Amino acid sequence: MGNFESLAQFREELVAAPGADHVARAGAEARNGQLTKPPGALGRLEDLAIWYAGWRGTDRPTLEHPQVIVFAGNHGVTAQGVSAFPADVTAQMVLNFEAGGAAINQLSRAFGAKMDVLALELARPTADFTQGPAMGEAEFLQAIATGWNAVDPQADLLVTGEMGIGNTTSAAAVAHALYGGEAEDWVGRGTGVDADGLALKARVVREGKARNSSEMTDGLDVLRCLGGRELAAMAGAIARARVERIPVILDGFICCAAAACLHEALPGALEHAVAGHQSAEAAHGKLLEKLGKEPLLRLGMRLGEGSGGALAMGVLKGAIACHSGMATFAEAGVSEG
Repeated sequence: MGNFESLAQFREELVAAPGADHVARAGAEARNGQLTKPPGALGRLEDLAIWYAGWRGTDRPTLEHPQVIVFAGNHGVTAQGVSAFPADVTAQMVLNFEAGGAAINQLSRAFGAKMDVLALELARPTADFTQGPAMGEAEFLQAIATGWNAVDPQADLLVTGEMGIGNTTSAAAVAHALYGGEAEDWVGRGTGVDADGLALKARVVREGKARNSSEMTDGLDVLRCLGGRELAAMAGAIARARVERIPVILDGFICCAAAACLHEALPGALEHAVAGHQSAEAAHGKLLEKLGKEPLLRLGMRLGEGSGGALAMGVLKGAIACHSGMATFAEAGVSEG
């Protein structure tokens, strides 16, 4: 079980995590070149299948046991009035997830994914990050460990999602601290705030970065100071997936903000991850550029919950089905021309 005594210990886990299996990747590339299709005819599906094969350690992989985990957390910064909804909605939506009534439940079911829901101390929100760090080191590590331990080592794909009123503001603050620019570059309408709400969110993001600047030396410090427990748990789960060589599909802006903290703590930490979609949250495209990730889908989604990542499972399943199920020219008795 991942019970981390210090941030240094977690950083060591990131550094020690394995890379892809280059032999399997080379084998997948060779197989792809022999399939009954013109070279490159399946476009990006070919790259996806080869990427997946490298992480799963076989040149002819299958995708049969995907896992979706939704983490929920509450944010002290909601006291600043940054959301159009009250914090009580977080707990209400957790009940909806558990009852199977949310969009992510339907998408998980549609693509055969095991879905887990973990609520992280909803009755005790993180601290208001305009007044100091959102989390102390011990509670941050506890949230990281919750995500780490939630990953099923037998899964062959992971999607992490979130629920937390106020977490678009938290994600915007994280992105602003990591990548600079103006606070206005990173804030969006989230749950549907108006122009005044946007201005308020930008002010809160600026104040959060300024208040915590002396404590933020790398991406993990940024996540502790400006993130939420659900963001930290997503980062922990994504890191654990790397250790287990489980490929990851990233969801929207909030998930990518959490993942960006890993990326900035250790370049290359997200090599096992692809971007499921580009959401309608304005800053998500800029964040994907910083991560060097081209999204699989652009459908104007902005729900969160892991919904865009879960929908992209269908694309990856299609890529793997073609790669592993198609006949080669030799098997089909078809001339390569």
